[in-house]
Amino acid sequence: MSLKPPFSLVTAQQKVKAAQALWNTRDPHQVVTAYTQNSIWRNRTSFFTGHLAIVQFLQSKWAKEKNYLLRKELFAFRDNHIAVQFWYEYQDAMDQMNWKRCYGIEHWTFDDEGKMEKRMMSGNDLLLGKDGDGEGRWFKASKPDEVDDIVISEEHF
Repeated sequence: MSLKPPFSLVTAQQKVKAAQALWNTRDPHQVVTAYTQNSIWRNRTSFFTGHLAIVQFLQSKWAKEKNYLLRKELFAFRDNHIAVQFWYEYQDAMDQMNWKRCYGIEHWTFDDEGKMEKRMMSGNDLLLGKDGDGEGRWFKASKPDEVDDIVISEEHF
């Protein structure tokens, strides 16, 4: 089954889970292969374009975000566009290794070959537990292939 646009419900869900698995490798050189050479990104307040900038951004991201685990879920799709909601937890190396969770939304646009040509991300971080001790973490002792086993429902929002 092709993961190229136009997407169906099934292929959009598969594309989202493929992205989740790729990002959970925390390997910038592997992750960048899913993007076009001139992919345009907005990540919070950062704007940049191209493979080199993506790799540099991801290296910096994962130097700060230790023990990172990500979950993505399909939010909406049409033609060559997919929107996802996501959650990830990490220990912040720039903030005394406090545990945090990011809640966010991404909007993706794909080229005809299924590579992402635009990624727009908005996210907000939340300190987890008293003084960042991690109490209330969802992905405790989880491995990347287990994040989908964690029940996340409206009560978690």
